[in-house]
Amino acid sequence: MRRRTFDLLVSWAGVLLTVVLVVGGGVLFAGYKYADNNVTEQLEAQNIFFPKAGDEQFKDPRIGPYIERYADQQLVNGAQAKAYADHYIAVHLADIGGGQTYSEASAASRTDPENAELAGLVQTLFRGETLRGLLLNAYAFWVFGQIALWAGIGAWVAAAILGILTVLGFIHAQRVAPEVEIAAPKGATELAAAS
Repeated sequence: MRRRTFDLLVSWAGVLLTVVLVVGGGVLFAGYKYADNNVTEQLEAQNIFFPKAGDEQFKDPRIGPYIERYADQQLVNGAQAKAYADHYIAVHLADIGGGQTYSEASAASRTDPENAELAGLVQTLFRGETLRGLLLNAYAFWVFGQIALWAGIGAWVAAAILGILTVLGFIHAQRVAPEVEIAAPKGATELAAAS
């Protein structure tokens, strides 16, 4: 095969792959924007705020190190949702339930259906665990958006590198003499002549 033909084939393949990477990066970025905007809009609508700076709760080692950095802020992104769910709601639920989960309190309540205090605890734990689960779902979608963002950036960087290599391939195809052949492996010419 002639070297110029090979260079042109590889360069046109590079053009195609560059276009695919640019479009793919755009689709990934659109996915990021959708996830990020949707999570932010949904969380903002809930109007959840972190405790004020200096709040006594920050002294608790299960809470302070994880959410004090968000003091006075509204909960609007996935990282905040995870911190609030795991280090604020979960801590309070453990304290309220005496370490019992909703499932454990519910089972105890079913064995003592007349116990109004236990029934109230079950409702509180259920509501808290539901809110916690919803916040963790928001976190999961936010993480998917972050992954899409970085994958999109990676696709665009790869497209830029491949685009440069493609241009260099076309330049090389123009500089190589038309009669130059791609070097055959040593001994291949003798094998072809013998057959």
